[in-house]
Amino acid sequence: MNATASFDDFVARLDGSLVVVTAAAGDQRAGCVVGFHTQCSIEPVRYAVWLSKANLTYRVSLFAEHVAIHFLTGEDRQLFELFGGTSGDRTEKFALCDWAPGPGGTPLLTACPTRAVLKVESRWDDGSDHVCVVGAPVHVELGPAVPPMRLAAGALNDAGHAATERPEPGDLTGDHESARHHPDAMGEGRREELEQAAAGAGHAVELGARQPDEEPPAPVDRRD
Repeated sequence: MNATASFDDFVARLDGSLVVVTAAAGDQRAGCVVGFHTQCSIEPVRYAVWLSKANLTYRVSLFAEHVAIHFLTGEDRQLFELFGGTSGDRTEKFALCDWAPGPGGTPLLTACPTRAVLKVESRWDDGSDHVCVVGAPVHVELGPAVPPMRLAAGALNDAGHAATERPEPGDLTGDHESARHHPDAMGEGRREELEQAAAGAGHAVELGARQPDEEPPAPVDRRD
């Protein structure tokens, strides 16, 4: 039996929970859906998340002092699609959701009342396609005790980036060649739905693919 295929089935049966991890460095914010995360020490308390090297969140986290972990539930499908189905290299995700700055300016998503902010203690890169970020909790908020969104329920047809896309972390602007020509995986119909929902909440920004040299559209406040 093929070991890789068997292991994929083994992991699928574990059916881990999904979270959104956010980070900020300077005036750059990023966030993505993460399925690789766990407590990794009891004393001192430590929690670990693994970020894909293909994601803007990874590049921003290299310069961040904190990262935030947001607990997703089955009611958070729209947030899951925003942070899991679009690329931060192409979409200003935080213009499409409510958030507030937490410790170190780390974005805290209003729709996720159960969340924790970690002070980054170490980073581990063993050469694979994800990097481990280990942190100590400095801020924790607990919402209602409800079941988490799990891998089986949260499947996307396509992620914002393929795991094999690994731009160099030399800057945080998203100008790497792979980012400039990478369309978001989300379909146009679902993209329009998210735009309309965001507009109704006072956030409006076009999610459509831009030309490489085109400036991003400015958010429009429609709450008046």
